[in-house]
Amino acid sequence: MTETTDMAEVETDAGELAEFAEQIADQVQSFLISVRDIAAQPDEEGVDEGLASLPYLLLEVSQLLLAGGRLGAFEDFVPKERFESDAGPDPDLDAMRDRLAVLFEGLDEYAEVFDPYAAPPEITVNRLSDDLTAIATDLVHGLAHYQSGRVTEALWWWQFSYVSTWGAAASAVLRAIQSLIAHDRLEPAHDPETEATDRELVEVAEKVVQRR
Repeated sequence: MTETTDMAEVETDAGELAEFAEQIADQVQSFLISVRDIAAQPDEEGVDEGLASLPYLLLEVSQLLLAGGRLGAFEDFVPKERFESDAGPDPDLDAMRDRLAVLFEGLDEYAEVFDPYAAPPEITVNRLSDDLTAIATDLVHGLAHYQSGRVTEALWWWQFSYVSTWGAAASAVLRAIQSLIAHDRLEPAHDPETEATDRELVEVAEKVVQRR
């Protein structure tokens, strides 16, 4: 193989890596924008903003996990420097966390199996507001590297944090959101007339049993 061919392959690999990083960065930014927009929604009388936001979160978390899956399936990224470059201070997302907690009041806490391979499995109690904020914090850190031109370092951080933290958190959040949507759409709505009919049927059945 000639030196010219080697150089062409290196340039192709660099171009593919840059394109891959851009796709991951786009999905990261889409998730961050969506979560911030949801948290910034004003309260409207008679509107349950928490439930109303679930379909959007379902889509964004699903797409983010697709990006995470691509990162996890990729070979390990190795940053150019031995030590991680300073990405600057992480943004303070406490206000967003507090707003999400208010938004999901009554829905925020959910149960999750921490490690399905543990014996016995450990059940933990998590909060949507905490998990979404933790995921955003990990993603923002990598995005700072990307926006500073440290593409390999950004991919390394996103990949490492996906495997160690935000991948599991996003998977748990997705299951919780799916469960909330299922309960909301599949459980019958409260209908006083139907409940009255059900009570009458129970009373008739009880009378039949008593006669026997």
